[in-house]
Amino acid sequence: MAFFSSFASWAILSLVVVFGVIVLEAEARPRAFFVFGDSLVDSGNNNYLATTARADAPPYGIDYPTRRPTGRFSNGYNIPDLISQKLGSESPLPYLSPQLRGEKLLVGANFASAGIGILNDTGIQFVNIIRMYRQYEHFEEYQKRVAAQIGASQAKLLVTSSNPGNSLSACACGVRLCTSTLI
Repeated sequence: MAFFSSFASWAILSLVVVFGVIVLEAEARPRAFFVFGDSLVDSGNNNYLATTARADAPPYGIDYPTRRPTGRFSNGYNIPDLISQKLGSESPLPYLSPQLRGEKLLVGANFASAGIGILNDTGIQFVNIIRMYRQYEHFEEYQKRVAAQIGASQAKLLVTSSNPGNSLSACACGVRLCTSTLI
């Protein structure tokens, strides 16, 4: 029982943290989706790192539309892809992707990295993974990049919401998916 309780606690805390923000404007424009977590939500950041925790070879990706490995630790779409589809948006690119610039930057970013866990020691066998504290540092860098592109006030609108009814927050905790009202 103690093992199950400790495993369940670990699973709930470490599986995935997904945070999306929808900001409505006159043009119904800025919409951003941010992903933090481990291999369940990594969309390819580890492909840009010198690490053995990679999903860049078959069978990964065999059911993805391109039928090629994408860096996702799945045979097709992962949780952020499915949420993006439900929002009617494209999936955010990995933060480390060189394609994450211009308009793609305004879609949001995926900061997740396979091999991490709750503790910084988790995944010690993998060199060069993006631990949770570093994912948040990347998020701060992301905000600066967006501010340089669209201005500080617009960047703030993109990543925060003054009205909780305008946001979607999703946390996949095992089998539970909790969302707030979406306008």
